[in-house]
Amino acid sequence: MINFGNIGVGNIVDTVLPPREIFNALPNKNAKKFQYPRDVQSQVWTKWFNRREEPNLVLKMNTGGGKTIVGLLILKSCLNEKKYPAAYICPDPYLVRQVVDSAKELGIEVTEDAKSHRFISGKAILVANIHKLVNGKSVFGVGDEGEKISLSSLVIDDAHACIETIETQFTINIPAESEVYPTLMDIFRETLKQQGESKLVEIEEGDKSNYMQVPYWIWQEKMSDISRALIKHKDQDFLRFVWPLLKEQLELSTCIVSASKIEISPHAIPIHMIPSIVNAHRKIFMTATLVDDSILISHFGVEQEHIEKPIVPESAGDIGDRMILLPQIINTQITDDEIKKYAKELSKQRNVVVIVPSYYRATYWNDVCDLQLDKDNLYEGVEKLKNSLVGLTVLVNRYDGVDLPADACRVLILDGLPDVRNLKDKVKQSVLLGSNFLINQTIQRIEQGMGRGVRSNDDHCVVMLIGRDLTNHLYSQGAREKLSIGSFTQLQLSEQVASQITGQSIEKFSEVFEYCFSENQQWLTASKGALASLKYDEVGHKDTMAINLRSAYDLALNHDIHNACKKINSLVNSERDTKVKGYLKQILAEYINTFDQVEAQQLQLSSVSDNRRLLKPITGIQYLSLPKNQRNVQAENCSNFLRELGDDPNKLLIKIKGIICRLSFEPDSSNHFEEAMKLIARYIGFESQRPEQEYGRGPDVLWSLGELNYLVIECKNETVTDTITKGYCNQLNGSCYWFEEKYDDSCSFIPIMIHNSYLFDFAASPNQYIRIMTPEMLQKFCIAVDDFLTAVIASKSFKDTNGILQKLIHYKLRSLDLVNTYTVPFRKRS
Repeated sequence: MINFGNIGVGNIVDTVLPPREIFNALPNKNAKKFQYPRDVQSQVWTKWFNRREEPNLVLKMNTGGGKTIVGLLILKSCLNEKKYPAAYICPDPYLVRQVVDSAKELGIEVTEDAKSHRFISGKAILVANIHKLVNGKSVFGVGDEGEKISLSSLVIDDAHACIETIETQFTINIPAESEVYPTLMDIFRETLKQQGESKLVEIEEGDKSNYMQVPYWIWQEKMSDISRALIKHKDQDFLRFVWPLLKEQLELSTCIVSASKIEISPHAIPIHMIPSIVNAHRKIFMTATLVDDSILISHFGVEQEHIEKPIVPESAGDIGDRMILLPQIINTQITDDEIKKYAKELSKQRNVVVIVPSYYRATYWNDVCDLQLDKDNLYEGVEKLKNSLVGLTVLVNRYDGVDLPADACRVLILDGLPDVRNLKDKVKQSVLLGSNFLINQTIQRIEQGMGRGVRSNDDHCVVMLIGRDLTNHLYSQGAREKLSIGSFTQLQLSEQVASQITGQSIEKFSEVFEYCFSENQQWLTASKGALASLKYDEVGHKDTMAINLRSAYDLALNHDIHNACKKINSLVNSERDTKVKGYLKQILAEYINTFDQVEAQQLQLSSVSDNRRLLKPITGIQYLSLPKNQRNVQAENCSNFLRELGDDPNKLLIKIKGIICRLSFEPDSSNHFEEAMKLIARYIGFESQRPEQEYGRGPDVLWSLGELNYLVIECKNETVTDTITKGYCNQLNGSCYWFEEKYDDSCSFIPIMIHNSYLFDFAASPNQYIRIMTPEMLQKFCIAVDDFLTAVIASKSFKDTNGILQKLIHYKLRSLDLVNTYTVPFRKRS
């Protein structure tokens, strides 16, 4: 009747301090699953225990390394040391359920009730999602009201995955249907009109693809009016949970307007508004092997010194076996459709999981999809994958926080680049397009996505990265080298394997995949051998820019604006990338504007000279016209441009296909489309600009064809309507007037509208010379450009301008062929 195995054990479990000893003493743990801790877990526990009195610790482990168990045992140790209350914070409710399940299997008491006496008294660990801790009505306390529930020990798991929720909680989103939206638009309208009248008209006419940043000078000048408008509506749903967090930080915020909403977000996260986080005695931030740890500074206020000494295991090779392949690198002719068909065949024998960036992209997989998962059905869907052969599962915009161990996922496909999260990120992406600045963020999400299919050292999975934009991104600007050492090593090994099947059809991949599926001994020896000697970088990765911008923000909050300006000015002086330098000058100008508006405008003018996508100063900027070439130098320009890009034909093809893939009709893609239209002109020998983006007026894209001929192009690639509206017609007509104003009578132009339809509304009054590039014509043009550049690269003779000219003639890409071949005349609805 008496279980002597439990006698005395309880006292040990509740009094011993080292986590490994607690693990061994747990009487009710699942003995099958937890016979002994992994080496990496023991190593991390030991290092944490020796440094546990430090207030902020960063703990890094590879995806699938068992972080949940590590975190739970650390908090149990803290409870035993009377450092309670203790909380385990997750990114979302799905992961809360996973942590609770793991705690039950260990036999550790947890609760999801923040008011539980067991939690407050240190008998149980609170498990909650980040939203419960960070919101304007948090039960833990907000801002001036102080702490309602104090925390002594705090683990934030998947800290990088918590960022999206934290940013959302510190962002005001004012819907267009609300009463405050038109009030604010009335305040901003005249200044926005100066920034870009055409774009403002599109926004006011309901075009949801456009957005505009409110210039900081009008934002600061009208702060009283803005605050009064918001206070009047502070109890409405869109403000209730955010207003208490942001009401004191409004001046140091960015405001962006669109047709659907107005977004207001702080320059950095004022995490001090959540005192339970700031005042916790022990904070442990558990992350995967992040490319950049600076988010812990910008979003959690962790001091720089603490991210420079992360806790890491002895070996970085503690990851499962992954064969990482890029089919469209192995054979640049393989299409997405072929990959989709092949993935469906693979799913008849093994679970295949496809991660897509959006619901729009998910529709591409609808004809082969057996299960689609998002936040609403994630838990049940993952359980189904773990217990059965589902087939092909599509996971929508979920790159972290999902465990797909063993047979739950034997083939993982990442389809396309992850989307940016909010309007602020979209503006930053637009302003810094082509710079290195945004690579870390994207690579981090790709890396996290790749980790979903291996959840332990003895797990294995084939990973395919597809989509021309993803492959182009990964192989440009040193992006591959920014992967963690484990992922980079596995990618390199996989590339060596892939090099032996270069140019072969996708069906041939099955023979290679089988080495991983069957855990072939030769493959395992090579794979494990490559990882065996890897070591973590024990110096945390940090972004100097993010650190200094955070420091400047904190100084400004404390009204030390001059030292804040000094911080940013040091960044400006040290930055070499002119686009980023201009961006930093604009940030500096915003801070300076609080005490010297004249100097701020002078600096803003300087910033625009570095980066024409930034805010236009009050006095405006002078338009610099494209060169008026009086002869046709297309082949020569093409030759020179291709030679500047380097002589690696494979990388060049990847880059080109990445640009061409952006020339498509799809939602939320106008900025990338316009940039691709500008870039593709250079590849076929023309000069180009984006006047509206770079100068605030003019067409979306302008091409100089030589011999004083130009194309004035308006891009409406997000349209799905049967006709071209009067508003779009007026916009192109306005661009025609703009051209005639900026260029003299020696220059001629043809106006082109890229649109879903060639039919104008009855009320429209189109210029008689307008031509339309429909989706069919756009596709025809893209195929011709792709074939032309592939042929030029295959010939390996970029200096042969005559050969390039002959190919331009063959593919009908000369200036005299373009309009008639790839556009159609318009018609008008009667």
